[in-house]
Amino acid sequence: MPRFSVIVPVFKIRDFVRECLDSLLEQSYRDLEVIAVDDCSTDGSAEILDAYAARDPRVHVLHLPTNVGPGRARNAGLPHATGDYLLFLDSDDTLTPGALRALADRLDEADDPDVLVFDHTRTYWWGGTSRNPLAHILKAVGDGTFTVAEHPEILDLLPVAWNKAYRREFVAEHGFRFPPGPYEDTPWTYPVLLTAGRIATLDRICVAYRQRRQGNLLSTTGRAHFDVHDQYERVFTFLDSRPEQVAVRWRPYLRRRMAEHCLDILDRPDRVPAKDKGEFFRRTAELFRKYGPDGSHGETVAPEFRVLEGGWAGYRAQRQARRVRDALGAGGEVVRAAGAEQLRRSWSLVHERLPLDPDLAVYSAFSHRGVLGDPAAVYRAARELAPHVRGVWVVRPEQVAALPADVEYVTPGSPEHLRLTARATYVVDNVTLPLCILTRRPGSVHIHTHRGTPLKFMAADPLYEPGARLAPDVPRMLRRADRRAAPWDYSLIANRHSELVWSRAYPCGFTSLRTGSPRNDVLVNAGPDSGAEVRARLGIPAGHTVILYAPSPRDHRRGGHVERFDLARFAEDLRRSLGEAHTLVVRLHPSLADGPARGFGLAELHRRGVLVDATDEPHVEEVMLASDVLVTDYSPLMFDYANLDRPIVIHADDWGAFTAIRGAYVDITTDPPGHVSYSYRELTSLFDSGQWRDAESTRLRAGFRERYCEFDDGRAAERVVRTLMLREPFQAPQRLRAPGDPGARVRRRNEPLGYSITR
Repeated sequence: MPRFSVIVPVFKIRDFVRECLDSLLEQSYRDLEVIAVDDCSTDGSAEILDAYAARDPRVHVLHLPTNVGPGRARNAGLPHATGDYLLFLDSDDTLTPGALRALADRLDEADDPDVLVFDHTRTYWWGGTSRNPLAHILKAVGDGTFTVAEHPEILDLLPVAWNKAYRREFVAEHGFRFPPGPYEDTPWTYPVLLTAGRIATLDRICVAYRQRRQGNLLSTTGRAHFDVHDQYERVFTFLDSRPEQVAVRWRPYLRRRMAEHCLDILDRPDRVPAKDKGEFFRRTAELFRKYGPDGSHGETVAPEFRVLEGGWAGYRAQRQARRVRDALGAGGEVVRAAGAEQLRRSWSLVHERLPLDPDLAVYSAFSHRGVLGDPAAVYRAARELAPHVRGVWVVRPEQVAALPADVEYVTPGSPEHLRLTARATYVVDNVTLPLCILTRRPGSVHIHTHRGTPLKFMAADPLYEPGARLAPDVPRMLRRADRRAAPWDYSLIANRHSELVWSRAYPCGFTSLRTGSPRNDVLVNAGPDSGAEVRARLGIPAGHTVILYAPSPRDHRRGGHVERFDLARFAEDLRRSLGEAHTLVVRLHPSLADGPARGFGLAELHRRGVLVDATDEPHVEEVMLASDVLVTDYSPLMFDYANLDRPIVIHADDWGAFTAIRGAYVDITTDPPGHVSYSYRELTSLFDSGQWRDAESTRLRAGFRERYCEFDDGRAAERVVRTLMLREPFQAPQRLRAPGDPGARVRRRNEPLGYSITR
């Protein structure tokens, strides 16, 4: 008896059914059966199903003599299911890689609940993806099992059959079946959840829900949408069959959900035909009144549903008024935005006519995300060495709560931000020139720290690469940057490679200052116990070998996220190679932190203790200090990490595609900081054999450090403050104090470097 029976109704879906079946049969967890129900397809889908069944004994095909619709097709498959758990997957959707393994593990952990609810992502026909906006509910309910009465918010999730796994005996015991009609999931979902004695959740994206442009019944205009009323009638009939206290408790909730659902269908232009909208409204209003309050329980009608107590004419008038307000609001918003921009420009111009404040510095990092990176290191050094310089940070409102109590801040675009930026003598950031600075002011010092050593082409350099289609408008960026002067006065340099890159990628006048990277001071000065506090905060046991995996986004994939290998498998293989005393720490690029990337297993693996998700750790330097080895593909973190003189492994399984699309300044596979793997087998072999930290790894790392850590001597932040704020003579990094070394002075604008980098 298999662990899972997956029932797939199929009707005229030949363009997608292969992808659906492959997503099931190629799962690493193989204890499943697929019951494909051919709903009398006439487009060749049936032949595709038969071909799969001939190749794989786990596929069973049931051919129906007439078309019955997806609900009754699922019912036809139920008697043939023998698995412990039932899954329903629409034939144009797919199961995500590793989903079945995650489901099996969670079911074991929860001791076989009646229902397991999991997450999904929407994939659109134009290539976009979006995660379920209510995914947080799956995590908020906790790790145990519960009932709907204990966590009613579970009912707020999408009421569909395919985002849950059902214990087959539970379904059989209560005789749950799908009714006919296109909205058949509604009278299945609510009775199942209200009946279940033990529900569990899995905070992981297991299904990719395809949003087709055409062919989806629920997004097709027609009278079929009137079926939603019949389905809610079935839900209320089920509720009336329950004990009175159950019906009294849940009828108001289901009445609100019915109203929301029906009004949403009515408001969409591509659902109910225009000539039938009045009838649809009246049917919804009748249903709303039929199951309304009897006055004995104090239930009142929410304001957004009071329109159902009026007539069709009142509804039309209200919706027309809303459309007018929205149109006026959109136009007014444009006018307000233009006026606000003009006001900001005027405000800035006024303050730019006032003298600069010689003791004021404004800091910003990563588009105002907080006290981070190189600007933060300079800020801390200035507070110690130049306490007379007032430091103010520009921070987004949503990030203010995370600031230390003693940090002074302003929010972007506020009058105080404009005033301070216009009058600050020092501006320290790692982004391009703030829009509120209209002109460069004589006497101001704008210090640009960058965001690390560049590997892939930056700024103007990707213009002729395929990846340039996803890059910013470089000419416009540079025009804005020039502002009749330099985009910044000083460009902080960590190595001569970066010096050349920034001079070419930003063809504007500025002075390169060979200071080293301020944020790397903490790495250069690290002691043997520097990472202990961070390890404790992350819950890493003392004495563990910590493997930090930091993948880089891909320009050729919408959203940037590409899973190079199965993280759960990697954690298990590391355990086999290194023993139990190890911890895998994963840190995604910040651009992926708020998207669906973590929902494809990372969040769930973190919850189960398989690995540690450190993506939300604000200071990447601390995460590096807590690790013993870095595994990355093409993340620029490798250049910073080399300062720790700890092993680095490069996983370059798609280096050719990466460089062809975006371009790279150096071939990291021939000039690496450690061993390079080109496949998952090679990667695990490096840890199996111990090569990841052998003598060759040490030799490669030494050469890499000499090239890319040459100016990092642990005093970069101090050097910036003394040179640019205290106006002391420039003191070259200790690593470059040899007589005659050209790095012992500041490189001036347009001064030749004496070396070059080829494309």
